[in-house]
Amino acid sequence: MTPKCPGNPLERYTSRREFFYVGLLGGIGLTLPQFLRNEASAATKSFGTHPAVAQGIIHIFLPGGLAHQESFDPKPFAPAEYRGPFGAIDTKLPGVQFSELMKEMAQMADKVTLVRSMSHGEAAHERGTHNMFTGYRPSPALEYPSIGSVISHELGSRNDLPPYVCVPSVPNEYANSGYLSSAFGPFALGADPAEANFQVRDLNLPEGVDDARFARRRSLLETVDHHFRTLENSDAIDSMDAFYQHAYKLISSQKAREAFDLKSEPAALKEEYGKGAAGQRMLLARRLIEGGVRFVSLTAGGWDHHDNLKNAIQKELPPTDKAIAALIRDLDRRGMLDSTLVMVTTEFGRTPKINATGGRDHWPRVFSTLLAGGGMKQGYVHGASDSLGGEVDTDGVSVADLATTLYHQIGINSESELMSPGNRPIEIVDGGQVLDALLAKKA
Repeated sequence: MTPKCPGNPLERYTSRREFFYVGLLGGIGLTLPQFLRNEASAATKSFGTHPAVAQGIIHIFLPGGLAHQESFDPKPFAPAEYRGPFGAIDTKLPGVQFSELMKEMAQMADKVTLVRSMSHGEAAHERGTHNMFTGYRPSPALEYPSIGSVISHELGSRNDLPPYVCVPSVPNEYANSGYLSSAFGPFALGADPAEANFQVRDLNLPEGVDDARFARRRSLLETVDHHFRTLENSDAIDSMDAFYQHAYKLISSQKAREAFDLKSEPAALKEEYGKGAAGQRMLLARRLIEGGVRFVSLTAGGWDHHDNLKNAIQKELPPTDKAIAALIRDLDRRGMLDSTLVMVTTEFGRTPKINATGGRDHWPRVFSTLLAGGGMKQGYVHGASDSLGGEVDTDGVSVADLATTLYHQIGINSESELMSPGNRPIEIVDGGQVLDALLAKKA
């Protein structure tokens, strides 16, 4: 399975002065190692932006490799060993069918763009995941930044919220900032919104520290900071001061705290999404985008079904189907769908033929990706796999094409260059093109 990532590496504080400084910070509860670095190094921005269509992106990643045959690209007329254990149902799009387990999304097909011709050459989980999170093939010479980190770097934060949030945790090492500063890594919740008494780690003041005490300790920290500035002109202190200011904003901003709070959501809406992990993660993602976060990455389910695929899909797919449909419907009701791009991806597809243990194995040669909102066409299927679901038949889409289109919609020129270690310029995406066929026509 894809390895779990413990989170972004912490900054290394090496002097007694810096340990003391951080100790004071911890004393008032400001232990935000992910968010403290967001928006640092503003001078390194490439300014490769253009007018955006989407104001925020929700990336729903289905780890393990979702079988396209059992979801968005069923093959009801193929031989049984290729067709698999499930039937197909009609959707709102004439002639387009989904798996019989996707009843909710079948009714939302007229709101989405479905790409049935994604392809890359990486059959290992780690390498396929790298592709989908960065837009690049893995390289032994360079750690590429995730799409979320590039968006954080290029666009920065708004409304006192982190620009890039992972729900509930950083899902893999490729979701991090790569060769960019860790300042642009994700803010991870540290808890799952489906848990009882869900509360974001480090977001609230610690027990015994009220607002007045928080203000006094902040004043003390500022006094210490001023003292050090009189002793030496330190870039490290300048940077830490910026980190602390952002942390203060996050903790002291009522609007920012409310964005992470699911308690205000009606019970009926929580039921509409589903009370499980998939539903509550997607509901929180909507709140975060609504509050001002630019890129939310979340995972749902586990899809590495080499054995007994039938039972596993029957358990995993219905709640995921329900949650994705509820998210798109909710965004549409709120007038947010046009400005929010929802992207459902997985690291690769599964083999066209069922194996001897009733499962499907890794297959990167063709798989499906779903897009909704954010300037995408509604009710459109792009490309096709062949009759057995084993190869791209028409209109193949590469990972670089998908990433380029994503950046274009949020207002970033993917041909802009970022500076890697050693001041080597690297294009945000290498070789991709905007998929105009996927985009809604401007009025």
